[in-house]
Amino acid sequence: MAAAVVLLSACSAEEETVQKLNSGVLTENMDRAIKPGDDFFAYVNGAWLDSYVIADDKASFGNFYMLFEKSQAAVKTIIEQSAQRENVEGSNEQKVGDLYNSYLDMDKRNEVGTAPLTAIFAEVDALADHKALGAYFARSIRSGFGAPFDFYIDGDATDPTRYAVYNSQSGLGLPDREYYLKEDEKSVDIRVKYLAHVEKMLTLAGLENAAQQAAAIMALETSLATVHWKKEDNRDAVKTYNVRDRVALAKMMPDFDWEGYFAVFGTPEIADMVIAQPSYFEALNGIITGTDMAVWKIYFKWMALNRMDSFMNAELDQQNFEFYSKTLRGILKQRPLWKRAVSTVNSNLGEVIGKVYVAQHFQPEAKVRMLELVANLSKAYENSIRKLDWMGEDTKVKALEKLGKFTPKVGYPDIWKDYSALVIKGDDLFGNIVRSNQVVHDREVAKLGGPIQRYEWHMNPQTVNAYYNPSMNEIVFPAAILQPPFFGMSTDDAVNYGAIGGVIGHEIGHGFDDQGSAYDGDGALKDWWTEQDKAEFKKRTGSLVAQYNGFKVFDDLNVNGEYTLGENIGDLGGLSIAIKAYRLSLGGKPGPVIDGLTADQRIFIGWAQAFMGKRREEAARQQIATDPHSPARFRVNGVVRNIPEFYQAFDVKPGDKLYLAPEKRVKIW
Repeated sequence: MAAAVVLLSACSAEEETVQKLNSGVLTENMDRAIKPGDDFFAYVNGAWLDSYVIADDKASFGNFYMLFEKSQAAVKTIIEQSAQRENVEGSNEQKVGDLYNSYLDMDKRNEVGTAPLTAIFAEVDALADHKALGAYFARSIRSGFGAPFDFYIDGDATDPTRYAVYNSQSGLGLPDREYYLKEDEKSVDIRVKYLAHVEKMLTLAGLENAAQQAAAIMALETSLATVHWKKEDNRDAVKTYNVRDRVALAKMMPDFDWEGYFAVFGTPEIADMVIAQPSYFEALNGIITGTDMAVWKIYFKWMALNRMDSFMNAELDQQNFEFYSKTLRGILKQRPLWKRAVSTVNSNLGEVIGKVYVAQHFQPEAKVRMLELVANLSKAYENSIRKLDWMGEDTKVKALEKLGKFTPKVGYPDIWKDYSALVIKGDDLFGNIVRSNQVVHDREVAKLGGPIQRYEWHMNPQTVNAYYNPSMNEIVFPAAILQPPFFGMSTDDAVNYGAIGGVIGHEIGHGFDDQGSAYDGDGALKDWWTEQDKAEFKKRTGSLVAQYNGFKVFDDLNVNGEYTLGENIGDLGGLSIAIKAYRLSLGGKPGPVIDGLTADQRIFIGWAQAFMGKRREEAARQQIATDPHSPARFRVNGVVRNIPEFYQAFDVKPGDKLYLAPEKRVKIW
């Protein structure tokens, strides 16, 4: 479950949340004139949706974003405490303060201008031939500039006791291949504006023949996009796991200098790697040799410029905003400089900040309570799996075995990342970011040949989010999400179960979605399903795909049910199991009626108000193109209409817009 990170400029919404801790229901946001069975999302959030106007510096806003803003304010205070005092050189405090100050110092950034690009451009210009691209791909990846494919380290999907090297398609300046290939009016318009943006950026960077060079970049990126796999295909964990040894790599890309590539990373001993999209890499070989070196040179200059423009002078920074934020997401003005600086420190020194954040803002008893909720959700999943009428006993045994091996992580990591290798200078923002990218890359490469670091977290404690990691079979809940309206120590349990309980259930559910179900309890990519049960699972998930495909976001755009399937399975299973877990917690007793709302009603309201939010049209279109989560309205309405308890709780009947006949309702877990 990923929350889009968007900002809030006022604090009144946070104050309202605190005032409602007795029931946890934000009644002031509800629109009771709307029938719950017609549009439950609007019934719960309608008054807020009608009155709230998205601020000019935001693409979207809602409860996730309120918590993000609260977290950001806390992080700002932590950072400024370091930035405003003398610190020991090389200490974490010095690094935090100097990185923050180097971002804020726009006078220095303007004075330096594009000078940091000079050495990079010279290195690119020195590339003699196509063979030299192998080593340069690696150098560009290590510095964070990117290349036509990504390199990363992760647990080996078939042997989770070891790390493996993964390579996956990349190299586009637009968010997804469809931006290059679709011929509708909006897509064509975005391409025209992107081309103009590239030309403008090249001009600002002092490069000649900018129009011609921009056209060459666009042509190369389009050729890459043409052979990119579709995002739906990239969801298939089996299809994207393709081990190739050094001989096979040479056959796949005979004109690519793999030896030079590995040498840069200091990993010449690598025997094999995982290739996510074999057909892309095969096609890339021809694109590499079929593209003139002059084009590759301008492409790699563009890659460096495009990744680093936000860390350079104000002119480049603003132009980046004009296209990527204003054109693509509809944001009208830049966030304040300090907010961008906070985000940069969070991204590069996140666990340094996180350690202080936890000490100042996380209650130990919240972790205890969360672990109790996780245990209840797990027990409810166990009971539900045992009672499934569509799954055979052999598969149930494996499913229960996997459930029993889930590892919950709550609040913060037990072992914090080491930043001692990172050099941060108060007057060198560009260099700080490049060095940070290199340190992170080297830290990842150093994992090869060593034991799996099961203590590692992939989110900072101050992140308003949660995740499931299939290769570790773990569910992770950072400290910052454990606040109202998701979770409150003195909030009514029904709302807690509907909100954070639904989140817990969602993350557990990822272990059994279309991707997670391909992994066993040890995190290995292993088929543990009988053919009959697998066919029934696909039948049920196919019905869910069809439902979501029918949800219209705009007149010309629907939800992509296939791409969002995993998240929709997580949502449906998460809330369904949260209801069962809440009833388990009652021990057979009825839940209380509070503020005229039954316990079951409050569970559903807790779920719906957690996703309260709205987006600009441009941001909503980008979400459909790039985000595997359905829009908030459909994360709510698309789920509740499939759950029998919803019909009972709100007296939903035939003729109501959300009504589904019992045989049309999807039940998976």
